[in-house]
Amino acid sequence: MPAPLTFPTGAPIWIELNTSDVPAAKRFYEGLFGWTTTDTGPDFGNYVTLDLEGAAVGGMMPQQAPGVPDAWTVYLHSSDVATTATAIRDAEGDVLMGPQDVMEMGRMLVAADADRGIVAAWEPGTNPGLGVIAEVGAPAWFELHTTQFHREVEFYQQAFGWQTATMADTPEFRYAQLLVDGQPYAGVMDASAYWAPGAPAAWLVYFLVADADAALARAVELGGAVVDEPADTPYGRLATLSDPTGALLKVMQSL
Repeated sequence: MPAPLTFPTGAPIWIELNTSDVPAAKRFYEGLFGWTTTDTGPDFGNYVTLDLEGAAVGGMMPQQAPGVPDAWTVYLHSSDVATTATAIRDAEGDVLMGPQDVMEMGRMLVAADADRGIVAAWEPGTNPGLGVIAEVGAPAWFELHTTQFHREVEFYQQAFGWQTATMADTPEFRYAQLLVDGQPYAGVMDASAYWAPGAPAAWLVYFLVADADAALARAVELGGAVVDEPADTPYGRLATLSDPTGALLKVMQSL
């Protein structure tokens, strides 16, 4: 990602954890990634900002929908969320919240995509988005897992203006990337081989770590759980884990 960070249309620009236990989540992520958490107070909906050495890595807020699993939400860059809302509906998605102002910080919406996966859009104001990417302790990759691969690729092309490159398209492995000027920003994975039948799509965030095995051991110490053991891939050593309330995330150790 270029420095200073720039976010073309449709690229991930912000991440946000909805959690049913804010104190536990704060302890977990502070201990795992070395983040600093800052409470903004009731005037701001008890939102918690997340920083890595002074650079924004996302936000955290109390779960607003009882019974909904805790999860990380990925926000995609929009130059006009009202136009994006129309495009989402035209692409057979559903706008669940917004578009609305977040004071002077920007405008946002939350939507369900064509496979019912939750995705959000952010039109920057004074909050320009993530301040650091692809450094140890920061988000490094963003990936949508779905059992409706081709439908979802078309949805994000229509709703967020994605230009995609298909990396593989066989029953064994289907994967597409969002590319802007040759730079990859996000991926779509066919999850048919391992996703529960009928389960909605879901975005997963990869966080860069120095040592994937050590990160998983530390996560367990902090109350998390291992979902997928570390495995070497052409893109680094990867693993999946859950935080203390079950929100999924991935860790990525570079080659």
